Amino acid sequence: MPKVMLRVDPEGVMTCYVPKKDLEAKVVSLEFDSDEKWGGRMELDDGEALMIDPMPKPNLPTELRAKRAE
Repeated sequence: MPKVMLRVDPEGVMTCYVPKKDLEAKVVSLEFDSDEKWGGRMELDDGEALMIDPMPKPNLPTELRAKRAE
């Protein structure tokens, strides 16, 4: 499970940085996006999909563990 850094850029778009790949991409969709349940399948603008275990919405920027989604 690689660690990823999630943050919101000045335009209000969530971005994901994967240090292991030196990849920064915009988050296109997030399966769960409420204060109580946040995470799940996350799709990036480069076509890659990652999975974050659902949790209460974190304060961004944050570093989380993610795995490649199937």
